Amino acid sequence: MLDVEAQEPRKGKWSTPPFDPRFPNQNQTRNCYQNFLDYHRCLKTRTRRGKSTQPCEYYYRVYHSLCPTSWVESWNEQIKNGTFAGNI
Repeated sequence: MLDVEAQEPRKGKWSTPPFDPRFPNQNQTRNCYQNFLDYHRCLKTRTRRGKSTQPCEYYYRVYHSLCPTSWVESWNEQIKNGTFAGNI
């Protein structure tokens, strides 16, 4: 398991996400999708347990940096409609 503190976003504004060894290739499509899933899983889990959702901000910032807006809008619409294929 990775160290949680090492995964925390740096304070301030950053334009690109830090390197993720799970996705070493130039194509970052899977990285985008995985961070989108991780963000929603984090929100679901932490909300259910009554904890702060602040740690989920890392995933949010990464997927917003990597994913095209049209994909995110489409996925959010699918989640609302109950047709999203991912396991959240």
